[in-house]
Amino acid sequence: MLRSMMQVYVKDSVAAVEFYQKAFDAELTNEQKNDDVSYMHAELDVFGQVFALSESQEKEQVSGNTMQFCLHMGKGSADKILKTYEVLKEDATIFCPLGPVSFSPYMFSLIDKFGVSWCVFE
Repeated sequence: MLRSMMQVYVKDSVAAVEFYQKAFDAELTNEQKNDDVSYMHAELDVFGQVFALSESQEKEQVSGNTMQFCLHMGKGSADKILKTYEVLKEDATIFCPLGPVSFSPYMFSLIDKFGVSWCVFE
């Protein structure tokens, strides 16, 4: 079976999995842990898409400035977008707060506390 997934490497992967589960009402569908119980690999179902993450082996957290995960949620998804924004904005660098833009009535853009860059819109 062919599939594609979004993959990130973060510091404190256990907290990140819990954070993203809350932000996206995501189900943990696959996990392999390292000896220190961090995630070697975890997969979350994020609105039908695979969002994978692993514990970063870098000394410092790397913040995403060359890649952004964009989720086009579709019409009627304002409640989901608002909930996602309310969670992801915690300790985030916000580039575009939740609000209307030329192509969407609901959109936000930020780098979350784990260094992942997001753009979510209706």
